[in-house]
Amino acid sequence: MKIISNNTFLLRLAVSTILAFHALAGMFNGNINEFGQALNECDFGVCFAPLGVLIAWAIKLSHLACILSLLFDKYVRLTSLITIFILIMGIILIHGKKGWFVIGGSYGGMEFSFLLIFSLLTIMLPNGIKKTTIK
Repeated sequence: MKIISNNTFLLRLAVSTILAFHALAGMFNGNINEFGQALNECDFGVCFAPLGVLIAWAIKLSHLACILSLLFDKYVRLTSLITIFILIMGIILIHGKKGWFVIGGSYGGMEFSFLLIFSLLTIMLPNGIKKTTIK
């Protein structure tokens, strides 16, 4: 079966699980709408009004697309790039201002996003970045 034959399967499964819990929890507990309202009210130094709630939902739906992509090993680069962009914007707008640690030395920092970004890069580039010689 192709899904599990790829050597990145375990990492794809782990990242998919993390994204699933993050996306689905927000969908069912109302946090997406709260986050969208915060985007509308410029809580993060940038105003997205009146599109805050729509942006928040687009982010979570893109996470769901990334989950399916990772699980079925299809369109991985596209969905991973979108997710990496979202994570970088989260670092710039929210988590970076709170420091490095998610919990411990600070609260809500960027360490978790950093790990997800490099996990997605590893999935996208399982053989690493190869230097080509120009002749």
